Amino acid sequence: MDRDSVEPQVDDLPGERARELVSYHHEHAAPSTYICEFVWDHSEPAIGPFCTDVDGNVLLDFAGHVGSMPLGYNNPKILERLEEFELVDPLKIAGQDFYLPAEELSDRGVPGPADLMDRLTDVTGYGMDTVFLSNTGAEAVENALKIAFDYTAGKYTITCQGAFHGRTLGTLSLNRSKEVYRRRFPEIASVHDVPFCADRTCSSETCDCGFFREDGSALRQMVRDTGFVNPEEVAAFVVEPVQGEGGYRIPSDAFTDEIAAVAEEFDIPVVVDEVQSGVGRTGEWWASDHSAIEPDVIASAKALRVGATISRKEVFPAKRKRLSSTWGAGDILSAAQGALTLDAIEEHDLLDNATERGRQFRELFEAADTPGVVDVRGLGLMLGVELDETQRRDDVQAAAFARGLLVIGCGTKTLRILPPLDVTEREIRLGTDLLVEAIQDVA
Repeated sequence: MDRDSVEPQVDDLPGERARELVSYHHEHAAPSTYICEFVWDHSEPAIGPFCTDVDGNVLLDFAGHVGSMPLGYNNPKILERLEEFELVDPLKIAGQDFYLPAEELSDRGVPGPADLMDRLTDVTGYGMDTVFLSNTGAEAVENALKIAFDYTAGKYTITCQGAFHGRTLGTLSLNRSKEVYRRRFPEIASVHDVPFCADRTCSSETCDCGFFREDGSALRQMVRDTGFVNPEEVAAFVVEPVQGEGGYRIPSDAFTDEIAAVAEEFDIPVVVDEVQSGVGRTGEWWASDHSAIEPDVIASAKALRVGATISRKEVFPAKRKRLSSTWGAGDILSAAQGALTLDAIEEHDLLDNATERGRQFRELFEAADTPGVVDVRGLGLMLGVELDETQRRDDVQAAAFARGLLVIGCGTKTLRILPPLDVTEREIRLGTDLLVEAIQDVA
């Protein structure tokens, strides 16, 4: 498959073989989230955003496995380095109790968990020097909560309306997106929420989402002397710099400036959930880098290939056994992939590419005839196309799939677009054309 010339080629979606495999999968799989009946054939050609399904259809994947595929399929920037590594069994060990060789201190050509943590602290900033590795984004956020509670001895957490932070019982307690995620599940007590200011151009005077009010922001009203939450008892304010599941909503500078100001004034720790927005997706290492927010803890996963809770040494519990995870720091292959992903982003200027290609997508889309589209937004390659109604969004997603373009929904009316960070100008134009055709067809 030649990445410079390949285009989607679709015969029948889903094809006969795909329908058969999907049916087999569901014989024993618990009900969960399913986007479309796409079955990737990993034994067939795939490169960058292009892949082949089990019926031989070639698709353009702008869903990016919900942000978990930062460099696309079979990227040589990763595979060429992994060829040096002879795979062994097991590929997961008890990572908190056993150690693996480090590239930094040996002649090994492939990095291990210690190298991944070293690279993370190097690119992160904010004075962060300590990492706890886990398996997933939910675990990364869950451990962020644990260390915040331990560090502050606080009892309150503050979240945002529209938030999604994971599906463990602890992270579910912070979710304010779809109620089906939380229905009848027990929750952490003492969680308060404030509006998420999704008008990215608003000021404190023009905001109409409810976060800014005549006598101060909702957050400031909550924690000031006349408020109902003692700021000394707040363990953390937890926020997505760009809301993911909530609809790819980008906040205004006024919103993030106020969070930063209140956090500093009242000494409230800020946990940023960068599970979907981090690791270069927005054109910076972290989406919070675009704002005035100075995070105390960062939760990362997806593009990083492992879960990671990143902070300062003094924030983490000093006592052993307060944190632990059997597999977290012991996934040999994932740790290598995560470290090599960070290397590739840095060595190939992919932060700049994400910024340029994201701008290209928005400009092409805004210039096209797209009936029913009410907004096109994004930072870098974390892009959202909002339709005027849910049914139209769902119909456009299906029409795009029929043309061989994979995109997924979020919020109630938005499509999220997640090309690989090294996506080319040709690939952006090709994906934009297919999505515009789908929108026009539905209209």
